[in-house]
Amino acid sequence: MQCFIYKSLKKDELYLYLDKKDDFSAVPEALFKSLGHLTFVMELQLSPDRKLARENPEKVIASLQSKGFFVQLPPTLISALPPSLDKQLH
Repeated sequence: MQCFIYKSLKKDELYLYLDKKDDFSAVPEALFKSLGHLTFVMELQLSPDRKLARENPEKVIASLQSKGFFVQLPPTLISALPPSLDKQLH
């Protein structure tokens, strides 16, 4: 699966994965605004066996297929995130 990755310039180590380049329409407006300015980082071909630095590729693919986006949070935010919010972002 092809995906497009954007980095938040507002929050270090926060990335947004999209299933379509420059199409942010699937991202809820409040979430999109909270990310701040985004800059395109890379295009990536995802598969279940593709190794990612901090995420499970199957989880990313599932989110892209069901929601059209995936948010990779900084490690410090992940541990503080309530499970209900984690499900909304992923």
